[in-house]
Amino acid sequence: MKSAQRVTVCGTVEDVIYRNKENDYTVIDVATEENELITAVGIMPFLGEGEYVTLVGEWVSHSEYGQQLSVHSFEKRLPEDLSSILRYLTSRHIKGIGQATAAKIVGKYGKDTFDVIENHPEWLASINGITMKRAAEISKAFSDMSEMRELTMLVGDGVGTQTLNKIYKKFGSGAVGIIRDNPYRLCSEMSGVSFAKADAIAKSLGIENDAPIRLENAVKHALTSAMNVNGHTCLPIKDLISETSRLISVPSDKIAPIITDMLSSGALVGKMRNGVDLIYLPEAHRAERYIAKKLLDIDRATDAFSRADIEIMTSRIESEWRIEYASMQRRAIFEALGGGVLIITGGPGTGKTTVVRALIKICRSVGLKTALAAPTGRAAKRLSEATSEEAKTVHRMLEMERTDTDIPRYNRNERNPLDENVVILDEASMLDLYLTSALLRAMKNGSRLILIGDCDQLPSVGAGNVLSDLIASKRFNTVELDKVFRQSDNSLIIDNAHKINRAQMPVLDSKNADFFFLPREEEKIADTVISLIGSRLPKTYGEGIRADIQIITPSKKGTAGTDELNIRLQETLNPKSSGKSELRIGIKTFREGDRIMQTRNNYDAEWEHDFGEGSGIFNGDIGTIEEIDTQRERVRLRFDDRITVYDYQKMEDIDLAYAITVHKSQGSEYPVVIVPLYSAPSILLTRNMIYTALTRARKMVILVGRRDILSRMVQNGQRAVRYTGLIDELSQALE
Repeated sequence: MKSAQRVTVCGTVEDVIYRNKENDYTVIDVATEENELITAVGIMPFLGEGEYVTLVGEWVSHSEYGQQLSVHSFEKRLPEDLSSILRYLTSRHIKGIGQATAAKIVGKYGKDTFDVIENHPEWLASINGITMKRAAEISKAFSDMSEMRELTMLVGDGVGTQTLNKIYKKFGSGAVGIIRDNPYRLCSEMSGVSFAKADAIAKSLGIENDAPIRLENAVKHALTSAMNVNGHTCLPIKDLISETSRLISVPSDKIAPIITDMLSSGALVGKMRNGVDLIYLPEAHRAERYIAKKLLDIDRATDAFSRADIEIMTSRIESEWRIEYASMQRRAIFEALGGGVLIITGGPGTGKTTVVRALIKICRSVGLKTALAAPTGRAAKRLSEATSEEAKTVHRMLEMERTDTDIPRYNRNERNPLDENVVILDEASMLDLYLTSALLRAMKNGSRLILIGDCDQLPSVGAGNVLSDLIASKRFNTVELDKVFRQSDNSLIIDNAHKINRAQMPVLDSKNADFFFLPREEEKIADTVISLIGSRLPKTYGEGIRADIQIITPSKKGTAGTDELNIRLQETLNPKSSGKSELRIGIKTFREGDRIMQTRNNYDAEWEHDFGEGSGIFNGDIGTIEEIDTQRERVRLRFDDRITVYDYQKMEDIDLAYAITVHKSQGSEYPVVIVPLYSAPSILLTRNMIYTALTRARKMVILVGRRDILSRMVQNGQRAVRYTGLIDELSQALE
């Protein structure tokens, strides 16, 4: 019984000792078939006293509670003997039945009790004290429990309790029938169920490999993946056919006719651009069209200030602040107040923040309400610190609310627009298709939108290439700040970033104290990175520097990719200890004290901080693990000043973040950045990749690795192709 091997235990639930209502972590006593009373713990939804269960798990020894069966999976069935039926009903597992009522029902109907409750509830009204209304309520509560039991068995392993509850909440009492009719609705209409899982359920239900329902949903999933993984808003039809074929191992000649049918029915949208047939999901096409139309409407409808008035206000600020704006900074101020939409671009140190501060002051002086925002929490925090004004994430500004799906709801929209008539949005290169659409829906015509960003950085993680497309369209005023202000004789970070952007090699042999290059052979790169953060930098600058260091790599894979570095850095910086709880999720091990990152948007996550509470932890947010509660299977996380609690299932969306990819670093700044330079696919060894990595650093950059790799990155101006149609939509909207 003390073996650590997987075991199976069968028996009757005697007592439900504890249940966490949030994640259904449950502690039960079970009377086994061997007449032993054991304690079992784990995620076991909808269990009630008297139920017969088959538990699969392993024996563990708890320091306080002794030996327990840690349950990995379970099956259950309703009790069959009279005493167990009575115990099940009296456990208040079914709403509306108390001890006395349960005794009356079992006394009258015996082993037929469950059949009567489910199929003949009107018979219950013959029992004294049960009205027809109450009988119907009892039957419904029992049916709901039966439905959840059947749903659990239908969906099977791999879907957590929280997701099961969301499925039932969305589809209601007909959930099982709905899933049997179309199991792919599990992955297309809500989060928590992968396409592979839905496909496996479909196969278990007898859906053929080339069934239309399977092919149609595979096409939709291929498009959705292209958006989420590669940033496309649409795909050429040839690419869509081949990707769908690869996804489900079905010949291309069976997929092409399905796409034709979906185009005819409106399930897909097709557009011909430059001789290429592009295929959209309808919601993506609507978003692109809306963005184009709304931006043009805003640009046309905004009243312009006179140039004389702008000149007076600008000169007044120069006199008050004892500064003199450069010509392009002055032009940016004039264009912002002279139209509805303005794009300000520029690399680090080119005075973008100086322009923002001037615009805030001028707008306030003439009675315009101004909102400052950024796509991520860290970017908003940086903007707030730079301007000494409140800046919010776009999600918070739009008053996002949680929903049952991955699609958020924004309280600020066409019916309830923003109060502000000027929106200044920093890090605009991170704007994706749907966030841009939501922002514009909340803006009144006559408002001003000022987008500030660096188009030489990587594009958004989400679908679309909004900032670059808007600039390329030439439909809106764009001002590029090209004069570098923020640098000194002792700083090379900004100077080298601009050199790289001009396809020039950075200065690597200077003795300055903020930019270093440590040449290393491929196999020594990871060792050097670990040595720097583990001992060399703390020895020189003090132990506190570790918290300031972020390692940023081009790739997850490779000898110095995030996958390898995070494992080794965890052992160096936060080793296994008897005083630290830890948990294992798949191949990942987490410990208290680990630096971690959220890897997908979690709109459901509720958090608290000193100033209130809210919801939403987003892709790229970095935090730390404060506590792992192994008894309740909950983890307390801190993301900056926000505290949230995750159950173990939510930890699947958490990665270690001692090292992160360049894509995940967007919108953030760190005092010290270490960049490993090692061999990787050419698409990752690009100029904008190394440029983005360097511009994340405020005080120090350390490059570790191969000079030839750095040279390849500087010379490689290649950018990943993103299929989008925003430029074309802007052109058509003007016709």
